[in-house]
Amino acid sequence: MLSRTASDLYWMSRYLERAENLARMLDVSYSLSLMPQDGRGDGLHELAMPLLITGTLDDYLARHGELHAERLLHFFALDAENPASIYSCLGAARASAHAVRGRITADMWENINATWLEIRGIAEQGLGRYGMSRFCEWIKERSHLFRGASYGTIMRNDAFRFIRLGTFIERADNTLRLLDARYEMAGDQAEAVSDGTAHAYYQWSALLRALSSFEAYTEIYRDAPGARHVAELLLLRADVPRSLRACTEEIDQILASLPGTNGRPAQRLAAEMDARLRYTGIHEILDEGLHAWLTEFIPLVRQLGNAIHRSYLEAA
Repeated sequence: MLSRTASDLYWMSRYLERAENLARMLDVSYSLSLMPQDGRGDGLHELAMPLLITGTLDDYLARHGELHAERLLHFFALDAENPASIYSCLGAARASAHAVRGRITADMWENINATWLEIRGIAEQGLGRYGMSRFCEWIKERSHLFRGASYGTIMRNDAFRFIRLGTFIERADNTLRLLDARYEMAGDQAEAVSDGTAHAYYQWSALLRALSSFEAYTEIYRDAPGARHVAELLLLRADVPRSLRACTEEIDQILASLPGTNGRPAQRLAAEMDARLRYTGIHEILDEGLHAWLTEFIPLVRQLGNAIHRSYLEAA
């Protein structure tokens, strides 16, 4: 497969996954901002959390000067001038899909093209008429439909592998950043398993719901959500679809199945990351410090993405 084709397939799926992750992040921040803040600040600080997670706080302040709820929501959802907005991600995904129209199925193309046309209509109406929660649910639904169309209609060839690869690289990065942000937001109560405060309960529950893992948590653990069990679930459980371990396991298997020897640096790094998670216990992570461990692992995911780019996506 040509590196340009592989790159378009990879980034098509990364941008779609990024749009869904932004919708999940925005939905939970919006929901928490409407709740009593228990003396920990107003709802604007909760709404600003996506700015901190995505590193776009400076860009927002340069354009808008101060935090404002309506402008914050528009900035992340429908701002065509913000390259990190959901609107921009879907536009980039659609452009990549158009470039590889002959390598994806009609069902996949029709889904992503219809999604792009519909979000343009939503942008013309504005979020005020559509509704924030409804918009986020729609984004997640369109992403699920695309993944279903991909999994159900495309041949299991290299195109399929690069599509899946982009999805899991993006998902791993998002899970790490969301967990780190919510751990910091929990403040003094972060280490508690069940501290009895509404603040800690809703912070951890919101994170689990954002990653579609709340049901999995209640099935596995009896305690109220706290740092130890939430981190164990989202970092080390291979049976939780959005956990870091599930993502690295998929990435390792996909890279190992790609032909040729150019990808050995990426394959070796993916295997090392997967083995590290496979043989690490949650007590080791907490002994090191959850924030310190996360801030060490986030650059590894970026390093793996760079290795994949050099190995497969750069023109020879």
